[in-house]
Amino acid sequence: MTIDFERLDRLKSKLDSFRPLPRAILQNLHEVLVLQWTYHSNAIEGNTLTLKETKVALEGVTIGGKTLREHFEVINHRDAIVFVEELVQQQVPLSDWVIKQIHQLVLKNVDDQHAGRYRHLNVLIAGATHRPPDALQVVTQMQAFIEAYQTTAQALHPVARAAWVHAEFVKIHPFVDGNGRTSRLLMNLELMKAGFPAAVLPVERRLAYYEALDTAHCEGDLEPFVQLVATCVAQSFEPYWWALAIKQVD
Repeated sequence: MTIDFERLDRLKSKLDSFRPLPRAILQNLHEVLVLQWTYHSNAIEGNTLTLKETKVALEGVTIGGKTLREHFEVINHRDAIVFVEELVQQQVPLSDWVIKQIHQLVLKNVDDQHAGRYRHLNVLIAGATHRPPDALQVVTQMQAFIEAYQTTAQALHPVARAAWVHAEFVKIHPFVDGNGRTSRLLMNLELMKAGFPAAVLPVERRLAYYEALDTAHCEGDLEPFVQLVATCVAQSFEPYWWALAIKQVD
């Protein structure tokens, strides 16, 4: 299947023609994005809070029968999104520091011992065929990842580059925990820096998501994952068209 980057560029150009968007619309869309992104990213990792419970947790209310960890995961993810948005505004380049700062926010009060620190343990990814590299190789592979991002990855379309960042990062699995949430934050950091809306990978597509990543990691074929990300990016424009009272844009 050919990935239609030209269509994504047309959607972006259409949205750009309405910028700057009214403050009220921006605030509403941001609230919806934070909720959707936080709920789906946490749900993929096994957080049992529903969408409505996530909304209430974001408002600072404790949900009975749910763990403290699950509440922290919601608040932490919201804070990580805010940090990513600050990085976008400042056009901060991807670096070890950026990655570790995002991860530290993701695991704050959840696992402070490992938050923002590359792993010194070997890990396995449950349900995946791919096996992450030995802990002794993590620093070297992360350096190579950053160098590849700064060079060869810059030739990719922004959506393909965002997918590449996600897939390559999670392939290394540099942290003991929190790699999935961090990889999706890094993906959206890349998308937003290029002027695209943040894309939400829905928990309902978790199987396709895992399969596409496994194909990228084990067969070296990134296309299915790029296609999945591109589909989510295209869908990320829809709330804007609704808010702007615009009919479906092709």
